[in-house]
Amino acid sequence: MRVLVVEDDPAMAAMLTRGLRREGYAVDTVGTGVDAVWTIVETPYDVVVLDAMIPAPDGFEVCRQVRAKDRWMPVLMLTARGDTADKVRGLDAGADDYLTKPFALDELLARVRALLRREPLERPTQVRVGDLVLDPASRTVFRGTTPIALSAKEFALLHELMRRAGETLSRTYLIEHVWDFAYDGGSNVVDVYVRYLRDKVDRPFGRDTIRTMRGAGYRLDPQA
Repeated sequence: MRVLVVEDDPAMAAMLTRGLRREGYAVDTVGTGVDAVWTIVETPYDVVVLDAMIPAPDGFEVCRQVRAKDRWMPVLMLTARGDTADKVRGLDAGADDYLTKPFALDELLARVRALLRREPLERPTQVRVGDLVLDPASRTVFRGTTPIALSAKEFALLHELMRRAGETLSRTYLIEHVWDFAYDGGSNVVDVYVRYLRDKVDRPFGRDTIRTMRGAGYRLDPQA
């Protein structure tokens, strides 16, 4: 089994390497986000131990980038704080597990063993409408080969429109599925976010895929 340790603290990297090698793993180490992305893309590791706070790009961004490049080996992220927000951020970026520093080496080794026992991950299904591609796992959107940066709510709205491309979705439906049942704002919030989406996924590319169905709602036209 081959493990990559991504850690910029030499003492921590050495301790992890010694512990993993004692368990019989082949271990490589890198200390920066740039080296981590290149190494993970080029090498078929069985598991990656990834420190969140490494020289740019940080561990969260490394995880997002390698998931976007179809690398689905288990990732154990190490965080310096026990903040729930950091843990959520790591899991949302594509990490499989997290461990807060300081930690016992035995616990890290147990978590690595648990990750290796899992079935290999398959790439989550992308949603495609024409040349518009949305990946729910990496939370990326591309128009052709051009990446499109969206806010969390814009991403959720586009996902719903693409998932049901060709169907007219009412403002009420979109509020219930993209916002929530408890949302008590006006339905014009949908109009506002549709405008944001058009400004990002349609107009820069000379497209008109998000259509207004007067009096009924919105539809993403798969033929546009």
